[in-house]
Amino acid sequence: MDHQGEFRRAALELGIPDDEISRFSQHLRLAIGLSGGSDGSPVGHIGGLPRLPVGMKWPSAGDIPLPLLLSVDCGALPRVDGFDLPTDGTLLFFVDREMDFGESRAAPGQYARVVYVPEGTETAVAEPPDSACVSERIDVCAELGTDLPLWLEEGDEDWHEFWEDLEWDDMSSFQQQLARYMERELPHLEELRALAHGLWSSGAYFVIGGYPDDEVIDSLAEQTLAGREKAGKIPAIPISKWYSHLEKEKHRLASEWISLASEAPVYEEYYTSFVIRHDDLAAVRVDKALAVTNFEAP
Repeated sequence: MDHQGEFRRAALELGIPDDEISRFSQHLRLAIGLSGGSDGSPVGHIGGLPRLPVGMKWPSAGDIPLPLLLSVDCGALPRVDGFDLPTDGTLLFFVDREMDFGESRAAPGQYARVVYVPEGTETAVAEPPDSACVSERIDVCAELGTDLPLWLEEGDEDWHEFWEDLEWDDMSSFQQQLARYMERELPHLEELRALAHGLWSSGAYFVIGGYPDDEVIDSLAEQTLAGREKAGKIPAIPISKWYSHLEKEKHRLASEWISLASEAPVYEEYYTSFVIRHDDLAAVRVDKALAVTNFEAP
């Protein structure tokens, strides 16, 4: 389905100029929400046992078997503009959340794996090496939802309160640049945002696609900037300028990476996000996915 065309037609009916619709659409991503207890056709399942290629060992980190977090049938998922998921086969996400959280700073994703099983592969339900790595199976159905970058999303109160409290002269040059862009290039931002959420609204616990979580992008940006500094590719960044450089790098990386699968935070629970570069996903290099586990503290 032509989702961009659907959005454009609806926005034009509201009297919004075509060029402004195009600018907003550059930032608009659709995500696939996965929920249990729906009347729709299942597209996968949370927990349970995976179907692995015959002869393949259960994914592990060293001698630690990793629990199956999610299994999805790519062929059963709705197709989304700009999201190059495989058109068939199965994606399997494994992670030991608690162990991965413990290593999140030193080696993120050490206790997580993503496996792609192409269509036509001979598979069998895998025997778990340890009952502790098997959780209750919950079948899930899919629905589309809207996703926008944090700086365009009205719902993030912390972000917008931070901006509203800033005087213009207290903003970094990059913050001023974004503020000018929203004011000059997206005068109908509120209407466009409401339209997108009205067309595709999902409050699912699991989401495939869309923008990476802010915590993940933060981690990527910090590592990238620190790595460039250490390698001498950029001059040393003064502490007073670090936050501005970090914001700019986060903005760049948010367009380069996409969320492959993410859990919604739950109070006093671990939750994991898997992200991947667009080009790696298009080439089905799912071993390049990065997993980051966090804990929703009180």
